[in-house]
Amino acid sequence: MASSGESSRSRRVGEQIQRELAQLIQQEVKDPRVKWVTVSAVTVSKDFSHAIAYFTVLGDYTESVDKTVLAGLEKASGFLRRELGKRIKLRIVPELHFKYDDSTVRGTHLTSLIDAAVASDKK
Repeated sequence: MASSGESSRSRRVGEQIQRELAQLIQQEVKDPRVKWVTVSAVTVSKDFSHAIAYFTVLGDYTESVDKTVLAGLEKASGFLRRELGKRIKLRIVPELHFKYDDSTVRGTHLTSLIDAAVASDKK
Protein backbone atom coordinates (compact mmCIF):
# COMPACT_ATOMS: atom_id res chain seq x y z
CA MET A 1 0.00 0.00 0.00
CA ALA A 2 2.88 2.39 0.74
CA SER A 3 4.21 2.11 -2.78
CA SER A 4 0.98 3.47 -4.30
CA GLY A 5 1.31 6.50 -2.02
CA GLU A 6 4.88 7.01 -3.19
CA SER A 7 3.92 6.77 -6.86
CA SER A 8 1.00 9.12 -6.26
CA ARG A 9 3.28 11.62 -4.56
CA SER A 10 5.96 11.37 -7.26
CA ARG A 11 3.24 11.85 -9.90
CA ARG A 12 1.94 14.97 -8.11
CA VAL A 13 5.47 16.35 -7.72
CA GLY A 14 6.14 15.61 -11.40
CA GLU A 15 2.99 17.47 -12.41
CA GLN A 16 3.93 20.44 -10.26
CA ILE A 17 7.47 20.48 -11.68
CA GLN A 18 6.00 20.29 -15.19
CA ARG A 19 3.79 23.35 -14.60
CA GLU A 20 6.60 25.37 -13.03
CA LEU A 21 9.16 24.38 -15.69
CA ALA A 22 6.79 25.30 -18.50
CA GLN A 23 6.24 28.72 -16.95
CA LEU A 24 9.95 29.27 -16.23
CA ILE A 25 11.02 28.29 -19.74
CA GLN A 26 8.46 30.56 -21.38
CA GLN A 27 8.85 33.57 -19.08
CA GLU A 28 12.30 33.51 -17.50
CA VAL A 29 14.76 31.72 -19.79
CA LYS A 30 16.14 34.18 -22.31
CA ASP A 31 17.95 31.62 -24.50
CA PRO A 32 16.39 31.76 -28.00
CA ARG A 33 17.11 28.04 -28.50
CA VAL A 34 14.32 27.13 -26.06
CA LYS A 35 11.77 29.70 -27.23
CA TRP A 36 9.40 27.12 -28.78
CA VAL A 37 9.76 24.39 -26.12
CA THR A 38 6.73 22.83 -24.45
CA VAL A 39 7.16 20.56 -21.44
CA SER A 40 4.83 17.61 -22.05
CA ALA A 41 5.53 15.53 -18.93
CA VAL A 42 7.91 15.11 -16.00
CA THR A 43 8.77 11.85 -14.29
CA VAL A 44 10.47 11.89 -10.92
CA SER A 45 12.68 9.14 -9.49
CA LYS A 46 11.47 7.34 -6.36
CA ASP A 47 13.97 9.19 -4.17
CA PHE A 48 13.13 12.55 -5.84
CA SER A 49 16.79 13.14 -6.71
CA HIS A 50 16.25 13.11 -10.49
CA ALA A 51 13.51 14.32 -12.80
CA ILE A 52 13.19 13.71 -16.52
CA ALA A 53 11.39 16.51 -18.30
CA TYR A 54 9.96 15.43 -21.65
CA PHE A 55 9.69 18.26 -24.14
CA THR A 56 8.34 18.96 -27.59
CA VAL A 57 9.24 21.73 -29.98
CA LEU A 58 6.63 23.70 -31.88
CA GLY A 59 7.24 23.76 -35.62
CA ASP A 60 9.25 21.40 -37.79
CA TYR A 61 11.28 18.91 -35.82
CA THR A 62 14.68 17.77 -37.02
CA GLU A 63 17.51 16.04 -35.24
CA SER A 64 19.60 19.23 -35.41
CA VAL A 65 16.74 21.18 -33.80
CA ASP A 66 16.64 18.56 -31.04
CA LYS A 67 20.36 18.89 -30.35
CA THR A 68 20.19 22.69 -30.35
CA VAL A 69 17.17 22.81 -28.04
CA LEU A 70 18.65 20.14 -25.77
CA ALA A 71 21.87 22.17 -25.48
CA GLY A 72 19.82 25.25 -24.52
CA LEU A 73 17.84 23.33 -21.90
CA GLU A 74 20.96 21.75 -20.43
CA LYS A 75 22.63 25.15 -20.22
CA ALA A 76 19.58 26.53 -18.39
CA SER A 77 19.15 23.49 -16.11
CA GLY A 78 21.04 25.00 -13.16
CA PHE A 79 18.95 28.16 -13.32
CA LEU A 80 15.74 26.12 -13.71
CA ARG A 81 16.60 23.87 -10.76
CA ARG A 82 17.40 26.87 -8.56
CA GLU A 83 14.13 28.56 -9.49
CA LEU A 84 12.18 25.34 -8.90
CA GLY A 85 13.71 25.25 -5.42
CA LYS A 86 12.29 28.70 -4.74
CA ARG A 87 8.83 27.85 -6.09
CA ILE A 88 8.33 24.28 -4.86
CA LYS A 89 8.84 23.27 -1.26
CA LEU A 90 10.83 20.05 -1.51
CA ARG A 91 13.53 18.72 0.76
CA ILE A 92 15.51 17.74 -2.34
CA VAL A 93 15.12 19.62 -5.62
CA PRO A 94 15.68 16.97 -8.30
CA GLU A 95 18.50 17.16 -10.80
CA LEU A 96 16.90 17.91 -14.16
CA HIS A 97 17.35 15.79 -17.27
CA PHE A 98 15.70 16.61 -20.58
CA LYS A 99 14.46 14.19 -23.21
CA TYR A 100 12.66 14.87 -26.47
CA ASP A 101 9.07 13.56 -26.41
CA ASP A 102 8.55 11.96 -29.80
CA SER A 103 5.01 10.75 -29.07
CA THR A 104 3.40 13.54 -31.13
CA VAL A 105 5.71 12.83 -34.08
CA ARG A 106 4.96 9.10 -33.82
CA GLY A 107 1.23 9.83 -33.49
CA THR A 108 1.25 12.00 -36.61
CA HIS A 109 3.16 9.30 -38.49
CA LEU A 110 0.70 6.59 -37.40
CA THR A 111 -2.26 8.78 -38.39
CA SER A 112 -0.79 9.28 -41.86
CA LEU A 113 -0.23 5.52 -42.21
CA ILE A 114 -3.85 4.84 -41.19
CA ASP A 115 -5.12 7.49 -43.59
CA ALA A 116 -3.05 5.96 -46.41
CA ALA A 117 -4.38 2.46 -45.61
CA VAL A 118 -7.99 3.70 -45.59
CA ALA A 119 -7.48 5.55 -48.88
CA SER A 120 -5.90 2.42 -50.37
CA ASP A 121 -8.87 0.29 -49.25
CA LYS A 122 -11.33 2.71 -50.91
CA LYS A 123 -9.62 2.24 -54.30
